[in-house]
Amino acid sequence: MAVYSNSAKKRDWKQYISSRLGFWFGILLLVLLGIIVLAPLAWALSSSLRNPREAFKLPPDWLPLNPDWSNYGKVFEQIPYATYLWNSIFVCSVTIAGQLVTATMAGYAFARLPFPGKGIIFWFILATLMIPIQATIIPVFVLMSKLHLVDTHASLILPAIVTAFGTFLLRQYFLRIPNEFEEAGVIDGANQFQVFYKIYLPLALPGLAILALLSFNFYWNDFYRPLIFISSNEKFTLPLGIVTLFGFLGTNSISVVLAGVMLSLLPVFVIYLIGQRYLIEGIAMGGIKG
Repeated sequence: MAVYSNSAKKRDWKQYISSRLGFWFGILLLVLLGIIVLAPLAWALSSSLRNPREAFKLPPDWLPLNPDWSNYGKVFEQIPYATYLWNSIFVCSVTIAGQLVTATMAGYAFARLPFPGKGIIFWFILATLMIPIQATIIPVFVLMSKLHLVDTHASLILPAIVTAFGTFLLRQYFLRIPNEFEEAGVIDGANQFQVFYKIYLPLALPGLAILALLSFNFYWNDFYRPLIFISSNEKFTLPLGIVTLFGFLGTNSISVVLAGVMLSLLPVFVIYLIGQRYLIEGIAMGGIKG
C-alpha cells in the first residue's frame, strides 16, 4: 500500500511539474510572439518622434533622446488629414453597415429557410473566397466605369457590401441557435421576419461584432482598391493620403510619414477597445456547426 502511495505521489508530482513547465513555456511563447508583433509598431512610434537624420541611424535607438512632436503637426500641414480621415470613416461605415444587413439576411436564409439549391448556392458563395481580388478587379472596374461611378466613393462601397465570409460567419451563428426559439415565436404568432428580427438577430450580436471588427480592420487599411478607383485628391482615403506624405520621389521626412501612420492607427485601437468584449465573447462561443 505504501509502495503504491509513493508511486502515485511521484506520478502526481511529475504531472504537476510537466503542467507547470507547459504553462511557463506557453507564457514564454506568447511573450516572444508579442515582441515580434509589437516591435515594428514600437519602432514606428519611436521613429515618428525623431528628426530625419536620427530616423536612419544604425543601430537604431529605440527611445529618442529628444522627441520631436512637431512631426505630428507637420502631417496636418502637408496633407488635408481631416478630409482623408472623414473619407475613410464614411467608406468604412457605409460598407460595414451594408455588410451587416446583407450578411445577416443571407446567413439566416441559408441557416433556417428551405429553398431549392440552397446547398449548391452556398458552396458557390464559399468558393468565391478562394478568388483573389486581383482576379476580379478588372471586371469590377469596367462595371463601375459603365455605371459612371469611377472616382467616387460608391465604387469602393457597392462591390463590398455583399460578403461571402460574413454570410458564412452569420450562417454558423444562426445554426447554433436551437430550433425551439423559432417554434416558440411561431406559436406566439410571430411571422418569419419577426422571428428573424426579434429572436435570432439579437442572439447573433457576437457574430455581428466580429464581422464588423474584421471588416473595419480590412477596409480601413485597404490601399489597393482606392488606388485603382480613386484619382481625385479630395476623395482619397487615409492609406492613399498617407502615401502622398512621401513627397516627390520619396524626398519627404520618413519621421513625418510614420507620424501619419501612427495617427491612422488610433481609430483602429479605439474600435478594438470598444468591441473587444464582443470579439472575445464570439470567439469563446466555441466550434462551428453544420
